[in-house]
Amino acid sequence: RPSAPDGSQRQHYWRPVPPRSPGNQGSQITMSNPFVHIVEPLDPKEPLKKFFNLSKLEDERYAIRNCDEFLVKKGDVENILDWKVVQHKNVEVPFKPARVILQDFTGVPAVVDFAAMRDAVKRLGGDPEKINPICPADLVIDHSIQVDFNRRSDSLQKNQDLEFERNKERFEFLKWGSQAFKNMRIIPPGSGIIHQVNLEYLARVVMDQDGYYYPDSVVGTDSHTTMIDGLGVLGWGVGGIEAEAVMLGQPISMVLPEVVGYKLLGNPQPLVTSTDIVLTITKHLRQVGVVGKFVEFFGPGVAQLSIADRATIANMCPEYGATAAYFPVDDISIGYLIQTGRDKEKVMWTKKYLEAVGMLRDFKNSSQDPDFTQVVELDLHTVVPCCSGPKRPQDKVAVSDMKEDFETCLGAKQGFKGFQIAPDRHNSVVKFNFEGSDFELGHGSVVIAAITSCTNTSNPSVMLGAGLLAKKAVEVGLAVKPYIKTSLSPGSGVVTYYLRESGVMSYLSQLGFDVVGYGCMTCIGNSGPLPESVVEAITQGDLVAVGVLSGNRNFEGRVHPNTRANYLASPPLVIAYAIAGTVRINFEKEPLGVNASGEKIFLKDIWPTRNEIQAVERQFVIPGMFKEVYQKIETVNKSWNALDAPSDKLYSWNPKSTYIKSPPFFDGLTLALQAPKTIEDAYVLLNFGDSVTTDHISPAGNIARNSPAARYLTSRGLTPREFNSYGSRRGNDAVMARGTFANIRLVNKFIDKQGPQTVHFPSGETGVKAVLAESYERIHRSNLVGMGVIPLQYLPGQNAGTLGLTGRERYTIVIPEKLKPQMNVQIKLDTGKTFQALMRFDTDVELTYFHNGGILNYMIRKMAS
Repeated sequence: RPSAPDGSQRQHYWRPVPPRSPGNQGSQITMSNPFVHIVEPLDPKEPLKKFFNLSKLEDERYAIRNCDEFLVKKGDVENILDWKVVQHKNVEVPFKPARVILQDFTGVPAVVDFAAMRDAVKRLGGDPEKINPICPADLVIDHSIQVDFNRRSDSLQKNQDLEFERNKERFEFLKWGSQAFKNMRIIPPGSGIIHQVNLEYLARVVMDQDGYYYPDSVVGTDSHTTMIDGLGVLGWGVGGIEAEAVMLGQPISMVLPEVVGYKLLGNPQPLVTSTDIVLTITKHLRQVGVVGKFVEFFGPGVAQLSIADRATIANMCPEYGATAAYFPVDDISIGYLIQTGRDKEKVMWTKKYLEAVGMLRDFKNSSQDPDFTQVVELDLHTVVPCCSGPKRPQDKVAVSDMKEDFETCLGAKQGFKGFQIAPDRHNSVVKFNFEGSDFELGHGSVVIAAITSCTNTSNPSVMLGAGLLAKKAVEVGLAVKPYIKTSLSPGSGVVTYYLRESGVMSYLSQLGFDVVGYGCMTCIGNSGPLPESVVEAITQGDLVAVGVLSGNRNFEGRVHPNTRANYLASPPLVIAYAIAGTVRINFEKEPLGVNASGEKIFLKDIWPTRNEIQAVERQFVIPGMFKEVYQKIETVNKSWNALDAPSDKLYSWNPKSTYIKSPPFFDGLTLALQAPKTIEDAYVLLNFGDSVTTDHISPAGNIARNSPAARYLTSRGLTPREFNSYGSRRGNDAVMARGTFANIRLVNKFIDKQGPQTVHFPSGETGVKAVLAESYERIHRSNLVGMGVIPLQYLPGQNAGTLGLTGRERYTIVIPEKLKPQMNVQIKLDTGKTFQALMRFDTDVELTYFHNGGILNYMIRKMAS
């Protein structure tokens, strides 16, 4: 809720757009916007550049919506105006984002669904070409490349060649989609990480469409879409199915959220990085509890942060549990648009619009501070260098405490902060040979060190900081042991450009941090194989080996099967721990290494100062770099350009394909709805504890050779080398059904050991009908709703323990004829026990999706009729 130009407090300005008409965003009925009377030129000299002048409403609470009295009604606007009153009342509002963004792991199944929906609409007698994105969509291919080669000058080319060899069929399919569907743009492989490309290139901040200006907003099929909030573009991650509905013109139905104000004060200490700040905020907000809420940052401390710093903080929003982590636009945001090579005239109109509607903030002016549901504070001066781990992003550890904390984790009970290693084995050592030389591994030894992920590689301060640290390390004679898998995967070509121009790239290479690709890579689990002798040593000693990465997620089994401990750290700290070779080091008291002269070198001796980094950044991060990289982003990849894709509007499915398969969701679909039925005598498939993540439910990384998915692929004639990853196979439901819950660190209470196993109940039926949980992350619940699976939630104060549930009972979930949002339903057990649970269909729209068997079924029926 930014302030008006006069400083008075106003309600949030959501996306105002022109009145609806046939063909405008897909509405088939002419509707008039009740707020059309406040439209006027942004500049009297430019009558065709219009906007909704909110001050004309003469209401200090004012807001304006994408209002057409059809999908979005005036009453929805009133609900937003009354946010102070209704924020705690679960009031539903529809939201129509300006655009959608997808990455290829989620983009391929989206295009598969669209292709299958066209087939289904045709079978039902409709026009298949009605299945077409209406809301503009960008798909960035960044999740497919793996770290197969590293520590060599041709690593980038070799990894890209392998990427195309493995994924050619997927890429041809995506290229077909970009031609068969309107409003869908593909950013080819090798361009960068989706969220950095969004930040540096795709984001508009203010949209200019059909002569109207309105705020940019976006939803994406990746949870870290929130990174764009750092630039003042409201955005968050949604389920792939929900995104598909948005692309087809449907609004997102959401409960009007509470907004937590996060006040930043003070200045960071000289040795602190933006990574340290975001890991501190992540732990803090997890403790506050912000699941399902918006977080908005304000206060004078915001003015001390660059857009890259803000984007880093917004990026990890899913890790602290909020829906969005918003930084309003200020002059620093406008300056970033200029720095990244945006058109200066467009930037001028952007600023003019924001000023006109009171959305350009001055964080040092407290009179502009909005009202919030709750306010929490952080003094940036209190932040210290830190990491997070060994198994969760919110488990912050000060660097000064890392050695002690890891050694405590070794002996602690198996859990988020424990490995349950017997005390007499804490100092076990395994000797091994690598490339003719002898080495030793122990608990805490670093075997992966990766500068990777959208969280940090978009930030010049930490990337140049890593480069300067590498330069100083090389100059004093330090090195990284050759068996450690080091890698550098920049978020865009701009990063490589300024690392090279500033002269630090050669030093990074000398430490083993050559550029290995442009994509998520290690952070998504595409870390590639470790040397065989290293794996043998880890296995022989049952060692807790370590991965250190500049990523945002370190859940068990995600980074690599052989790294049981994984720590998130800033890029400079990734290099520091790589040089040390272990996390069992106190950098304040112990040397980082010893040079050839026998001199002890401490981390403080080579750590670059904030002033050093800023001086290099001012000199080398310039607009020309961004313009040069992005003006050719859609055409620079020759392998992509050479792909031959079919031109048919309906996709010709290849029954031999193991990547692309028509899904069974729409088989037998009719126009008539089936009445919801009570679920009778259902067995429990899995019984989990807390913190079940998407990595447990649907892993994206390595396909284990002894897994059901591997057996299926082998039966189709593939060798293990051709398995690729679970993420790359998401266009084939036969693989993904076998890959569900395939995480090797899965803990199922039915089984007394880790792994993707459960007990067999001979029910004769398959398929999940409902999930019962204490709470849901937003995107998890969204995915269940989208597929027609019932999300059930224990009532306050209840859980499996208090109710005495073992999971071995049979459950009858009573579904009444008349359903309403957030109603309680009765659950009967075969033991005779009954209890109630909250049915988490939060809105009437979500109930509509459920009655249709899922959101896509609803869209097919709508388009066919």
